[in-house]
Amino acid sequence: MEVNRKKAATIFKAFCDENRIRILEQLLTGEKCACVLLESLHITQPTLSHHMKILCDADIVTSRKEGKWTHYSISRSGGEYAVELLKALTNTSFSNIG
Repeated sequence: MEVNRKKAATIFKAFCDENRIRILEQLLTGEKCACVLLESLHITQPTLSHHMKILCDADIVTSRKEGKWTHYSISRSGGEYAVELLKALTNTSFSNIG
């Protein structure tokens, strides 16, 4: 696997915050409206927007608009890529980073 360092940094940044981990835990049971995430996380709307932008920019989470609300879900392909990236970066028997 050829590692795109900039993309890798973006992905790992997405996992490096306690609130973003909580958001991902909420999304494990399926798509959630931003309003539901706000209630369960006890954070402000601007704070949620900031975290969701980071998760979406990393392709870990996808979003869709429905009226005035945005609904979020975990991206299967983004999650799979993150797993493969971690494997590639921690596999000591193979080095294909360049």
